[in-house]
Amino acid sequence: MILKTKICGVSDTKTLAYITNHNYPPQFVGFIVNYPKSKRHVNLDNLNELLKIDKKKCLYVAVLVNPDQNILEQIKNLPFDYYQLYDSSPEQIKSIKEKYQRKIITAITVKDKDDIKKFELYSDIADIFLFDSKGYEKSMSFDHDLIRDLNLQKEIMLAGNIQINDDLENLTEIADIIDISGGLETYGLKDISKIDIFLKKIKNIKYET
Repeated sequence: MILKTKICGVSDTKTLAYITNHNYPPQFVGFIVNYPKSKRHVNLDNLNELLKIDKKKCLYVAVLVNPDQNILEQIKNLPFDYYQLYDSSPEQIKSIKEKYQRKIITAITVKDKDDIKKFELYSDIADIFLFDSKGYEKSMSFDHDLIRDLNLQKEIMLAGNIQINDDLENLTEIADIIDISGGLETYGLKDISKIDIFLKKIKNIKYET
């Protein structure tokens, strides 16, 4: 198996075009849709322009924090393959999944071991589980060992201040998908040279299930 990747927080056409045309593109590309606290937030006008770029082999992910009906209606015709949902109840996510017919990445924010158990509430709804830090908008980290022994029937995506110089191969013992954002930036902006290093590094990592 190859280690899958998601590059998150893409907000400009040059970076997105580079990613989708890379020889070793990520499986997922994420866009911050409704969370203006994030410096990577993309407003709807810019999002519409951004998503005109052919996704090619990538899957597009709308990152949504407790979305209301208004934003969901505004993005329903955009070419998103997944909705990644933070701070949303199981009932809310189930309703969104049924109405908008998108696959769901359920984000579980983690500070300690008790937070991990929350995934059980979403086991029938999530297509992928993302484990991220409580300070997700600031690219903060958490103790990844907290999820090391989880035995889920769904793919696990891991986020939380992952850097390109980390021992990424070691993360295959924990997760199926690596979600990276701030680790690919220089002075707060996506850095194409770092993206290239990361994608080339990932292509050589394989693991057994």
